[in-house]
Amino acid sequence: MKKHNRRYKDSVFVDFFSEDRTAKANFLALYNALHGTDYQSTAILKNIRLKQVLYMSFANDVSYLVDNKIIVLAEHQSTINPNMPIRCLEYIARLYEQFYKSKEKYSRKQLAIPTPEFYVFYNGKEPYRGDSLLKLSDSFTQTHDEYALELSVKVVNINYDKTNEILKLCKPLKQYSLFVDAVRRNIAVDKEHGFEKAIKECIQNDILREYLQRKSKEVLNMLIGEYDYDTDIAVQREESFDMGRLEGSLQAKLETARLMKQANCEIPFIAKMTGLTQAEVESICNG
Repeated sequence: MKKHNRRYKDSVFVDFFSEDRTAKANFLALYNALHGTDYQSTAILKNIRLKQVLYMSFANDVSYLVDNKIIVLAEHQSTINPNMPIRCLEYIARLYEQFYKSKEKYSRKQLAIPTPEFYVFYNGKEPYRGDSLLKLSDSFTQTHDEYALELSVKVVNINYDKTNEILKLCKPLKQYSLFVDAVRRNIAVDKEHGFEKAIKECIQNDILREYLQRKSKEVLNMLIGEYDYDTDIAVQREESFDMGRLEGSLQAKLETARLMKQANCEIPFIAKMTGLTQAEVESICNG
């Protein structure tokens, strides 16, 4: 796969719905689809996106103030992260800090704050049911009938499917879903040139044509950045799994050695049978 000198920290998803010159129109169509509204003017939208919060070094979020609501969107192309409610809580707290001066929070007058809504758009490879909710209370150590603090994140599967209702209602999202599908198919066949082929295929098939014709180089770099990020995360998860497996194996060996010592086995024999060093076995015996 080709490497580019410039690393884009935004994804195609973020650019298409938050940064590009057509982003507000794309987001408005999505907002209408989510809420059953028919707004026509993007003047009602205010982009209030925070940089590099949800994903730290790789920002993959979209935030708008619209209709007295704060809409926060995030895209997941891998497995759904169950900690999204916690991350969204941190995110909305930082957003609210921008709305009011510190002194206003101590006023006797109750502040009126925009209502937050959180969405995760999932287009990963693993099967995932349609719509579901991730709740902050799912992480609480104790359960109660009522919670003093709750935050819900709606997960929406946007993988291309002719029966997917949200894709029927929002053309920009449908086009984006088709684009992701094309990228996935082409990169699976040709890792070296898959991104370029996907872009050409979409332009030929009138999928995000104007956007891709205008920004093909930027999109290519963003795709490479996304691919590198996903690869890094996968490696980290695999390393974490391997480390946990190694630690578990060591603990099993140590427990076996302890039991063998209790059975009056000789230290050299214990070391030979468990694969531990004699020093490790002796430390167990002396512990």
